[in-house]
Amino acid sequence: QVQLVESGGGLVQAGGSLRLSCAASERTVRNYAMGWFRQAPGKGREFIATIDWSGANTDYASSGKGRFTISRVNAKNTLYLQMNSLKPEDTAVYYCAARTSAYMSRIFHDYDYWGQGTQVTVSS
Repeated sequence: QVQLVESGGGLVQAGGSLRLSCAASERTVRNYAMGWFRQAPGKGREFIATIDWSGANTDYASSGKGRFTISRVNAKNTLYLQMNSLKPEDTAVYYCAARTSAYMSRIFHDYDYWGQGTQVTVSS
């Protein structure tokens, strides 16, 4: 059973940056595609970015393209999300997820393991 633990959330002013991390408990995650999702109050879970098992391929939602960068360091079993030029509408709980496949997905239901989430609040 893979456990995922996010960190790095917090309060930031609009235009600022944050880097989220997601540490996995098992090295098997190195073979899995991973992703970041977010959920704002009263809304569903929204896809942000995904990365394949190697880190060579990535895909982004339009909301984060050009501002967010997903990456991974398999030697550390860790996934990252660098977020720049943050906007108040980026305020949400951010979740990392892993799926037992090497290939990326934008679909929430394709993911098998989820972290507990980390709050990101962007003030105007």
